[in-house]
Amino acid sequence: MTGAEPPLAGAAPSGAGPQASAAAQVSVRPARAEDVPLIFENIGYWASQGRMLVRPMQNIFENLRDFFVAEVDDGSGPVFAGNGALHILWGDIAEVRGLAVAPGARAKGVGKALVAACEAEARRVGIPVLFAWTYEVEFFERCGFTLIDKTRDLHPRVWSECLRCPFYVGCNENGVVKRLDGVPMPANLPEPPPAQVPPGIR
Repeated sequence: MTGAEPPLAGAAPSGAGPQASAAAQVSVRPARAEDVPLIFENIGYWASQGRMLVRPMQNIFENLRDFFVAEVDDGSGPVFAGNGALHILWGDIAEVRGLAVAPGARAKGVGKALVAACEAEARRVGIPVLFAWTYEVEFFERCGFTLIDKTRDLHPRVWSECLRCPFYVGCNENGVVKRLDGVPMPANLPEPPPAQVPPGIR
């Protein structure tokens, strides 16, 4: 579920600004309520291109503390450049999700900066493994992730999330993981609850 460093296509979301210059500086900060319309529009744009799942605005507000916003500044002030989120699934794993670089801000290191912010937050709270669904495997591999076999290597909590996805049947996204060096597995971690298969799915 990512638009990390996606190809340019169509018009940029409003507020995404002009094409960032080569000298633009990238910064990442926690998202604020005022960012939600831009996050919603950016995700919606890439969802319309078939590159990620659409995310309702209510869901973004409810998970606002998960989100980071990237901005680029070419000397005329910071401009929205993308968004990403770190969603904790269990005591040993968190998902990088909602990762989308704004059209016009591609190839500036925005995607890598957002992933780095998610990794730093995972380290801060003691989560040792990052997971992501993506079409952009090579991008995540450059960020230190490894492709997994999603038919057998999914964490139970990831599997539970999958069963609630409208694209569960016929999903063609790839799963990637990264074990964070220096972050120990939490002690006495309880087992996650088993995945509940919704009616109609076998």
